[in-house]
Amino acid sequence: MTVEEFEDFYAQKAAALTGQLYVMLGDLQEAQDVVQEAFVKGWSRRRQLDRGGHPEAWIRTVAWRLAVSRWRGRRRTADAWRRRGAPPAQVPEPGPEQVVLVDALRELPAQQRRTLTLHYLCDLTVEQIAHEAGLSLSTVKTHLARGRTALARHLRDFHFEEGPVV
Repeated sequence: MTVEEFEDFYAQKAAALTGQLYVMLGDLQEAQDVVQEAFVKGWSRRRQLDRGGHPEAWIRTVAWRLAVSRWRGRRRTADAWRRRGAPPAQVPEPGPEQVVLVDALRELPAQQRRTLTLHYLCDLTVEQIAHEAGLSLSTVKTHLARGRTALARHLRDFHFEEGPVV
């Protein structure tokens, strides 16, 4: 298939294939995901796909196999949790401090947010961050300094109300 033929094939068949996989799987989101991934795999093999060779069946089969593979992965994960013990029944909700901090972090540029997270949450050194992020040491230090300053500005006006002392 040429690029144009594959694009036409996608435009003509994507919705129908998604509908078919939805019926097979019972989960629309999962059907959309596996069909999309199957088309991505088909794109790289479009020269081998031939309109006369039933490319629709190939996409459907690949999508089904992807779904089965995902089910197996989920089952293995569930089995591992059962062997280890169930996760906590209920995860505590974040407190106001965490909500404010996350909101403040969202206000930062992505690179500053990433650098602060790697340093303070992941406990990475400046050198480790530079290596992982592909940045120079001075750039990491600059992001950390500017990120701390910006966070301080965002958090400065936040005051927690004291509850009654019991």
